[in-house]
Amino acid sequence: YHPAPLSERTPPDTPVLHTSVSYSAPVSYTIASGDDKGYFVIHSSSGVIKTTKNLKLEDFPVTFIVRATDSSDAAIYNEAAVKVEVIDENDFPPVFPSSLLEETLAENSSATQIVQLKAQDKDTGRNGFLTYGILNGHGLKFRINETTGVLYSNTTFDYEEEPTEYQVVVYAEDDGIPEKKRGYCTVVIRITD
Repeated sequence: YHPAPLSERTPPDTPVLHTSVSYSAPVSYTIASGDDKGYFVIHSSSGVIKTTKNLKLEDFPVTFIVRATDSSDAAIYNEAAVKVEVIDENDFPPVFPSSLLEETLAENSSATQIVQLKAQDKDTGRNGFLTYGILNGHGLKFRINETTGVLYSNTTFDYEEEPTEYQVVVYAEDDGIPEKKRGYCTVVIRITD
């Protein structure tokens, strides 16, 4: 048996699977082995398997053995494996080590790398896969590599003719299901003479 994957937010007492056997006499169902952490319980006469507690993603997948035993003769039984998988929910937004960074950029520098930003996401899989972007790029003066998080200047700056400070708001966005989550970092860029 391989039931549909469960969400890691599945509450206790949720039905997972209805096992059944074709047998002429009454049978009793038990979980024979494999459910070492006690996540599941099976109803002895109906064969319905339910969760017993909140699921921890890191403990899955779990494969356990269900046994159907002849109610009048314990020596007669059959077993089947049940594999249960759990889907990671998008629990966490990306987080930058600091929400504010200060960098300097010499005037008249050609387009150049300013800083590499790196966010962390505690989710796994696509829920932890990050892309980077700029919320406000001051026209097209700055750009970011969406994969690496490297922030670049796109132009040269003139200390005397233009602002000497720019605040660039960068985001990291996960590829979460059902919704994407973002974390933010403001990079203050000071143009030096």
